Formats: sequence, structure tokens, C-alpha cells
Amino acid sequence: MRDILRAACLAAVTTLPLSAQQSRVFTHADTLHGSNTSERAWWDAEFYDLHVAVHPADSSITGWNGITYRVLQPASVMQLDLQVPLEMDSVVQERHRLEFRRDGNAFFVTLAARQRSGERKNIRVYYHGAWHAAPADTSRRRNAGPFHWAIDSANAPWIATSNEGPGASAWWPLKDYPADEPDSQRIAITMPDPIIDVSNGRLRSTTHHAGGTTTYEWFVDDPINQYDVAINASPNYVAVRDTFAGADGPLTIDFWALAPHRSQAVALVPQVKTMLGCFERWFGPYPWYRDGYKLIEVPYLGMEHQSGIAYGNQYLTGYRGRDLSRTGEGLGWDYIVVHESAHEWWGNSVSAADHADMWIHESFGMYAEALYLECTKDRAAADRYLVGVRQTMVRNDMPIIGTYGVYDVPRSQDRYPKGANMLMTMRAVVNDDAKWLATLRGMQTAFRHQTVTAMQVRDYMSAHTGTDLQRIFVQYQETTMIPALQYRTDGTSLFYRWSNVIPGFDMPVRVALGVDGTSYTLLHPTTEWQSMPSTLADSAGVRVDPEFYVTAERVSP
Repeated sequence: MRDILRAACLAAVTTLPLSAQQSRVFTHADTLHGSNTSERAWWDAEFYDLHVAVHPADSSITGWNGITYRVLQPASVMQLDLQVPLEMDSVVQERHRLEFRRDGNAFFVTLAARQRSGERKNIRVYYHGAWHAAPADTSRRRNAGPFHWAIDSANAPWIATSNEGPGASAWWPLKDYPADEPDSQRIAITMPDPIIDVSNGRLRSTTHHAGGTTTYEWFVDDPINQYDVAINASPNYVAVRDTFAGADGPLTIDFWALAPHRSQAVALVPQVKTMLGCFERWFGPYPWYRDGYKLIEVPYLGMEHQSGIAYGNQYLTGYRGRDLSRTGEGLGWDYIVVHESAHEWWGNSVSAADHADMWIHESFGMYAEALYLECTKDRAAADRYLVGVRQTMVRNDMPIIGTYGVYDVPRSQDRYPKGANMLMTMRAVVNDDAKWLATLRGMQTAFRHQTVTAMQVRDYMSAHTGTDLQRIFVQYQETTMIPALQYRTDGTSLFYRWSNVIPGFDMPVRVALGVDGTSYTLLHPTTEWQSMPSTLADSAGVRVDPEFYVTAERVSP
């Protein structure tokens, strides 16, 4: 278990708290879901043994989860999480049925004996529930589900889970707290024949039952981000198999596609290999060689399910045929393959320890899209793409960091494009590609298979780039203000300063002087007026290097 550390920015940087308070009023349920309660903090989840039977006829499930945990401090009450409309039937430990009470989506289990520090214990939770059947969600709304009860083109059942927003407890019981990931997990899913289940990790066994059902036992041999655990089921799945010659040796690639789409899946595998090679260059070895790499066709757009990426882009280029940047640079590649696979590094291996820090997943995930373009095309194409999504997608409606210690996944989607543009800006500030590459790869090594806080990421990047990036992080993550480079001229001098910024903001910036300026000058503005000799005419302007996510505005003397 990796507890949430304090998240407060240094007073010397800004008076804003790292947890940027928003106007949202949080509920008791938000606190139970998002905080490390006393009933959670005393135990460390080490292994989940999940067994679920899926009943498509009535959109219901029955199952149990065996939890192996280590006792960190003495306690007698355990919090487990399971969301409405699911019901917990019983909890058993050492052959004793335990008492429990429900508080919304949290269950508080009274243990038969007080737990002692250092002990390893097991508990088994039985549960069941049903949802109203609904057609597959075709939007990017991650909180749709958790089950998609769909019908494929052959009129066969097509079932999949997606639950990044509500969390894993939307369909199975566990300690649904992002800072505590198990070291490994079994996922045993029972389906009516002839439906095949494909889940995370590697298939260990297939067991046929007399009642016309089959259990597919998958095993994840590494720590796993819990919202990534998934069911994907169809009688029409076929496996397209290949191997990638990766940094850590041969990596298996399995593409579980619907049978009518097999040839399209085969045609997409070379792009998968290109993507893996690119991201291994930028971020280091793929994090899950033991569990392999999988794409699984699903009836919704996509999700970063660890070692089993959910794929629903309909074999189109771009984002279902659209270029999010409107520059043309987003149409030469499959958005879901690239973006969701980037999460194997950013989100799955390096995971946010608090819901408020989902920017760690999505800012780096969208930035990786540009790095893919840089690998396959050039740096200029990558820059055009990021500037494009800056112009088409950023709303600046709220900070991209949420509130800590409660369930607060920022509702704004700015954590994708704004966060990616923040990273492009930082790379421009560092102005040393070797250091930038080493920093990205270094984070993947230092934080491999761990949950981290925003402060850990900030501190690491500042230390290893040799550039104090703290104020830049605060500016772009905790406020909705985009820095404005104000300037004016008097015929002999250029005056400039930062406006619309936090106190002490002093980010350097490259500018071209004059409308036709082709070479850049590095300025070091602060919030106070500075000047430099210049014969820039009053009618001429200052053009900021587009790699910097800022604006420029002429002001009157």
C-alpha cells in the first residue's frame, strides 16, 4: 500500500494550495470513496482472487473475491467498496461469517479477531447484482457502464466493462482506493457457452462445466491499477498473434478481434509495433512483458485496460475518423492504439495515488500522441498537433488538478490537451532534448509499477531536468490563467513582462521580433517590467514560439 502523501506547494512558489479547491460541494460518499479512511489505512491489499459469473440473459452477475492482505497496524473493522445496485451477500474469514453494515457504496466489516501488525490474512466476499440492459455506449464518456451489453453485427452477445470514472467497485468488491494496488491478481470469468472471455494478463486455464458454461482464468503477474481489470466477451473473438522484438526481449502481441474484422486487425498490427518501438524509445521498456500486450475489440471507443487495451476505434484513422487537432496531423494513425497504449506507461505503470491527479495519466497520455508523431514524422508535425489540440480542445473552465482526499476526478477534459501543452512548454523551457528524454525515461524507472503524487512528479522533473519547473506546474495545473506576455515599444526599447500569472512566475520564453522575424530571442520575463534595446516599430509585433503555451499582447505605454 502506498499511502497518499501530503500535497502542498511551497509557500515560496505560490499561496495556492496544490489541491486547488473548486466550488463543488463534496458528500459523505465522496469522502468514503476517495479518502484513506481509518478502516482502509490499516491494511495493504496484496492479492485479489476474483471469480465472477456473468448472466447476459438478465444483465446480472454473481461472484466472490478472495482478498489477501497484510496488516499494517492493529484494527478490527475493514472498509470494502461495492457500488449500488450490487449487494454484498456474505463475508467469510477462517470459516466465520462476519457481520457488516452498509453505508452507501462502502461496507464496514467487523472482523472476528483484532488484526495484529505484520500478519497476512485472507477474507472472501460473496456478492451479486443486476443492471438494466442497455445498448453499447458509443461516446467517450468513461462513466458509462460499468457493463456494455451489446449485440454485434452477427447478432451475437458482445459484453465489456469500462469503469475508469466510478472505479472498480462498480462491478466487484475490493479496497477501491488508487494508492493501494495488489501485487498480482487472478480474474476468473464464467460465461455461458459459446461466449469467450478475454481479460487482463495471460490465460492460465479454460474449464468447461456441465451446465453449459465455461470459466476463463486469467492471471496478472504484476501490480495492476484496479479500474483496469476488465471483462471482454464474445462468441466471435479470434486471436491475431505476433511478436515484437522489444527492449526486454520478445513481447507477445495478441489482437482479439471479432471474426469479421480479422483482416483489419492483421493490418493494424504493424502500427502497434511502430508504436511500441516509439514509446520504448521515449519511456523505456514496455512495463508488462510478463503479462504481454493485447488489444481487445469492444463495443465502445476504448480504454487503457492494463495488458488488455480495449479497442473500439472501428479500424479508422484518427479519433473514429476525426482529427482532434484539425491540422491533418491526427489522421495518419489510429488514435486508440496510440493514446490508450501510452497509458501502459502513464496511468498503469506510473499511476496516480489520488483521483485528483488523473492528469498524470491523461496529460502524459496525450503528450505521447505528439511523441508518436515525432517518431513517425518529425518534431514540427508533433508541435503542429499539440498547438492544434490547444486551439480546438482547451476550455480553461477549471483547474486540471482536483481536490485531494475525496472522490474528485476533475470534470474538465483539459487534463488531456492543456496538460499535454504544459509538457510541450516545459520541454521548450528545458531546451535540452537529451535531458528531456532522460527525464521521461527516468520517471518510468524511478516510479515503475508505483502510485505517485503530483509533488513527486514535480520534484523529479525539476531535479532531473536541472530546471525549476514548480511555478510552471502550478500555473497550468492549479489555475485557469494562460500566461500573457505583455509588451510595448518606444522606438529604442522593448518593454515586456508576464501578466495573468501566479506570484513569482518567471518562465523564460522565446520570441521573434517583428511580423517577419524568423529567428528567436530568449527573454526572461517576470511580473515586473523589463526592457531591452530594440528598434521594433510601433506597428510591428512580438511573435511567441508556438512551443510555449502563452499569449502575447501589446499594451499602451
